[in-house]
Amino acid sequence: MARRDRTVIVGDVHGCRSELEWLLELVRFGTGDRLVFVGDLVARGPDSLGVLALAREKGAVVVRGNHEERVLRERAIGRGGELASRPHRALAEALRPADWVLLETSPLTLPLPEHGLTVVHGGVDPTRALDDQDASTLLNARHARDAAGKKVLWGEVYGGPEQLVFGHNAIEKLQLHPFATGLDTGCVYGGRLTALVLEAGELLPADLEARRARLVSVPAERVWFEPGTAERGKGES
Repeated sequence: MARRDRTVIVGDVHGCRSELEWLLELVRFGTGDRLVFVGDLVARGPDSLGVLALAREKGAVVVRGNHEERVLRERAIGRGGELASRPHRALAEALRPADWVLLETSPLTLPLPEHGLTVVHGGVDPTRALDDQDASTLLNARHARDAAGKKVLWGEVYGGPEQLVFGHNAIEKLQLHPFATGLDTGCVYGGRLTALVLEAGELLPADLEARRARLVSVPAERVWFEPGTAERGKGES
């Protein structure tokens, strides 16, 4: 019999609907379970519209990622804008009204106090409180500086106390830090799609191996997007 009333937090999907369906089947997602995405449901993969439709069907909560932000920006810019990114522009033109509602209402942070964690997409500045982060950091952060001024993953120097679950950094794949768990395992780049599955009321384990035991993943069907390929200009990611 399938378990119910769980929270399933899924890493960056990037339009990989088949892998998402497979992952939800593997965790036996069902009525009563809650589905949360860390952001970047769309772009780069084969079926962004299908992923958004599935998210709506499951009543999912979507934390805004930098790619959702770019699609929203494309609509605000309008046709022919200087910042236009062709794939994001095409996606913006294809989105349906219900898709726009999902993207527009996506929060930058999602507290899940029953699990003792907050979901963000990119990361935080470890020197600032969670409620004092700017939008760009929450959407895009990958690194911070340690006490010696060396550039490191922000999760390595983030000292809590709030547990954060995030995505965005496929280059590093799965990240398990004392107070941060990164779920972007690069599905669209031929890696895996990963979910963190927590029982009703279960706190995110502090022990890293216990936390790892609550992860479920499936391999990508293929490489959908070559790492390092830019949609527009240098440095897009």
